[in-house]
Amino acid sequence: MDYELLELKREFLAEADGKVREIQNVLDGERDSAALDRLAYLAHQLKGSGGSYGYARISSDAAEIEKGIERIAGGESAESIEAKLQQHALNLRTEIEKATRELANTVA
Repeated sequence: MDYELLELKREFLAEADGKVREIQNVLDGERDSAALDRLAYLAHQLKGSGGSYGYARISSDAAEIEKGIERIAGGESAESIEAKLQQHALNLRTEIEKATRELANTVA
């Protein structure tokens, strides 16, 4: 068992949890161009890091959020994709919580 990798995964998941909380705050609040840029940045980070650590679901949901923000930046109405953005944020939180529980149950 690679304890160093397990610790890196724990750190990633803790950081990912904070990022998802920030994503949710942006989704729930006022969205100006700076907020949308931050949302795209956070989603992009989760997309890459999630894949690197083997969390395909985190990566794919983050990619969908990033695509949604690109669509909004391209002029599409935020209301038309709001439900999808919220669902992907919920999926991220659920997957991070699940992965965190699984790591906690791993032999230390």
